[in-house]
Amino acid sequence: MIFSLIIPVYNRPDEVDELLESLSKSDYNEAFEIVLVEDGSSIPCRDVVMNYQGKLNISYYFKENSGPGDSRNFGMQRARGDYFIIFDSDCIIPSQYLTEVRKELDANYVDCFGGPDKALDSFSDIQKAINFAMTSFLTTGGIRGGSEKINKFQPRSFNMGISKKAFEASKGFGNIHPGEDPDLSIRLWNLGFETRLFKEAYVYHKRRIDWEKFSIQVNKFGIARPILNSWYPEHNKLTFFFPTLFILGLLLAFLLLIFNIDILLQLYFVYFVIIFLTASIQNKSIKIGYLSVIAVWKQFFGYGTGFLKSYIKVILLKKKPQEAFPRMFFKL
Repeated sequence: MIFSLIIPVYNRPDEVDELLESLSKSDYNEAFEIVLVEDGSSIPCRDVVMNYQGKLNISYYFKENSGPGDSRNFGMQRARGDYFIIFDSDCIIPSQYLTEVRKELDANYVDCFGGPDKALDSFSDIQKAINFAMTSFLTTGGIRGGSEKINKFQPRSFNMGISKKAFEASKGFGNIHPGEDPDLSIRLWNLGFETRLFKEAYVYHKRRIDWEKFSIQVNKFGIARPILNSWYPEHNKLTFFFPTLFILGLLLAFLLLIFNIDILLQLYFVYFVIIFLTASIQNKSIKIGYLSVIAVWKQFFGYGTGFLKSYIKVILLKKKPQEAFPRMFFKL
């Protein structure tokens, strides 16, 4: 089994440097290749890649901008391995990662897997707070933290593996973004392939985003979900509605104050206190606990409002997703 690591990148040479540096320290004792696809960047990372040519087996490609999904497909079409592992450029890979993946595949082979993400001590306080929101079992991020069912896992493309056979059968990622990874998972299931969570195959996901970018990102996640539900209604879940219900419930809590009913607002207060305490203890920092409250609120609000807007347009009004949200789709 030969691994090909597929890495799309857009204007992030500094991230690529950290990612390649981490891969150069891998303890995996078999050969693997890296296929790095520059997605029309105006700030290319070719010089960074050249610095690692003697340490790593790297193929570098530059193409016109067409989005991360198409860039991953581009890389897999040119890869020489028979099992592809996909990373985002803002990931740092533990030295044992490939060894853990090989161990899992040898013990119980699966054609597609995903792994969780964690934060390094060197990450900024905001990065750690966002990581908490995106991974904690107390938030919608529990999936990324590894709480989803192991044998029915929808891998996320920042840390994902897929066999060459499954890639060729599915034709890889579609042109929606975000949402291209659950879309691929469902199509793989429909083709008879299985997916699984590899809990020990985690990466450190740096997420170099500020509050505004984080809000935009989770809003797009919310918009994507009703689109996917319209394509694959058999995979719709009640839990997808939770962030929107959370926002509507908070609005109701404030309206009930008009009638001197504050029990619902008290429940919300208790929830955020739990978020604060859990994040503070987990990160050993009151500041990160406070920032995690902000991150969780932005996560629920961004995802919840995006989901509601998309649900109305796509599900209720029956608009075509490409017409309702053209910015969610790359032209290939």
